[in-house]
Amino acid sequence: MAHKAAEAALERYFGYSSFRPAQEVPVASLLAGQDILAIMPTGAGKSICFQIPALLRQGLTIVFSPLISLMQDQVEGLRLQHIPAAYMNSTLEQDEVVALMRRLRAGQIKLLYLAPERLGSEYFQNFLCDLPISQVIIDEAHCVSQWGHDFRPSYQLIAPFIERLPKRPVIGAFTASATQEVERDMKRLLGLEKARVHITGFDRPNLAFSVVQPSRKLPYVLQFVEAHKDENGVIYCSTRKDVEKIYGELIKHGYEVGYYHAGLSDEVRKLQQERYAYDKVKIMVATSAFGMGIDKSNVRYVLHYQMPRNMESYYQEAGRAGRDGGPAVCVLLYSGRDVMIHKYLINESVHEPARQRIEMTKLQQMINYCFTTECLRKYMLNYFGEQVQWTRCDNCSSCQNKGKLRDLTREAKYIFKAIVDTEERYGAAMIADIVGGNRTDRIVRYGYDRLPVFGVLRDMDDKEIKGLIRQFVSLGYLHCATGKYPILSIEPAGEAVLAGESKVQEVRRQVVTVREEAYRNGSKGAHQVAQKWAQQQGRNGKKSLFDVLREHRKKLSEIKNVPPYLIFPDTVLIDMASMRPRTLADLSNIKGVGDAKLQEFGLSFLAVISQYK
Repeated sequence: MAHKAAEAALERYFGYSSFRPAQEVPVASLLAGQDILAIMPTGAGKSICFQIPALLRQGLTIVFSPLISLMQDQVEGLRLQHIPAAYMNSTLEQDEVVALMRRLRAGQIKLLYLAPERLGSEYFQNFLCDLPISQVIIDEAHCVSQWGHDFRPSYQLIAPFIERLPKRPVIGAFTASATQEVERDMKRLLGLEKARVHITGFDRPNLAFSVVQPSRKLPYVLQFVEAHKDENGVIYCSTRKDVEKIYGELIKHGYEVGYYHAGLSDEVRKLQQERYAYDKVKIMVATSAFGMGIDKSNVRYVLHYQMPRNMESYYQEAGRAGRDGGPAVCVLLYSGRDVMIHKYLINESVHEPARQRIEMTKLQQMINYCFTTECLRKYMLNYFGEQVQWTRCDNCSSCQNKGKLRDLTREAKYIFKAIVDTEERYGAAMIADIVGGNRTDRIVRYGYDRLPVFGVLRDMDDKEIKGLIRQFVSLGYLHCATGKYPILSIEPAGEAVLAGESKVQEVRRQVVTVREEAYRNGSKGAHQVAQKWAQQQGRNGKKSLFDVLREHRKKLSEIKNVPPYLIFPDTVLIDMASMRPRTLADLSNIKGVGDAKLQEFGLSFLAVISQYK
């Protein structure tokens, strides 16, 4: 009975006739009054997992969420579907807070979004304790763990608050990524030891992952943006300086672009975020401070100008692409300088030895991702503890660029021998100097210029040799110690190479142009999908119906003062362009068109479709 009621609410409000397989367990658990810890990838529809139970349960649902913009997007989307939702954060004036508290006391709100920092107020906790709270949801629950990548101390106020409530509500904790260590922390710190754990898998098959090592990054970015000029994208940078440099270059070349970093005022950041959310600019250049609170579903690419510090951050940031389920591209630009910067920052900012070791280990795993010749998607899934049977996905740069095998046994033996002959006491810089024949004062002082391997790779430059060393670490032939001194040592696989028992081969990374990469790997964005469909109908050279529908959506968003993707995501517009509904009944059969939006926007979209020639 509860399942039928949930499906009826899903179709009425969200326009879907059934739940995705990943959503069924969280919905059923919460409706049955059972706590749940759900680890679901971005784009899996986790919000619906607690919004539907909130509508069907008596009383109030509180949703703890980390960022203001995320709350506002979620609440605006719910209000468009005539669901009584509200948020309380620092953007509200005092009279607005008072009015909202009055509505909460009157039982007029079903979902209240809160920042956990609000629990720092004793007065506000007392106010909440008097409300009929039946469900508490903790979004981005990994923030509670200090060993995670995005620790927020305020999240540790949630469990004591729940214990204070006169009646314990059902609790749901949701996150997109968590290692086993972070999972243990979430259970312990949120009081979820007895909760049902639901892990749906981390795979995002609609995302095409690539690692590229361009000789110059900026020209690559300009070429990439040109290849995707009709799409929405995010370019992540590690520093404010790089954000402003790339922003300036894109402006100079005439692109619609915004920028965002922590050095901007609150007012400017809000303006930039709104410009991107409302499709007034197509590209956002930003540091990692941007995006966690953005629910924008039609991001077709995420480009990382530098390698992130750990896989959790990369998975989360790259995962902001393709939230609507449509195809999207995730490209990481790598250079050795990224590693040096991260190591310096870890040594300077992380003072606790145990934490520093964890950070360095995570960094090395991220480096290994950039150098692995195996499937990138499989590497990522294995990192999060998910084992898969297949060996290639055919939608990442490793799988796409399987080319002529290059034998690296000779170079590997020389490097490994240099490490052994120096008694495994040094890092990559010293070993590269030895095999590269760089007669430094230090090398001469220790007599390393008399080693048989001195200068054996002098035909390669320093950068190439260090690149090989990183690859050998990634492939498991060498071990690189974490911490202040990244000393190299030989692994058993490396010893086998030295003994002549095995060879070292690498799949040559073919550096293709952005345009070739974007179109060869089957990762066309929603715009290209719709464009191709239009061309098949014989409309070359004219705007596709998808483009016309997108323009209409933007006009409606300006009238309603909400982001365009909250009206309908790109996937709904693509289905409209393909199916060409003629009546409201036809339109209601498209996934994602609920009753409220059908009544409010249906006729106007049907008019656009009927008028399209």
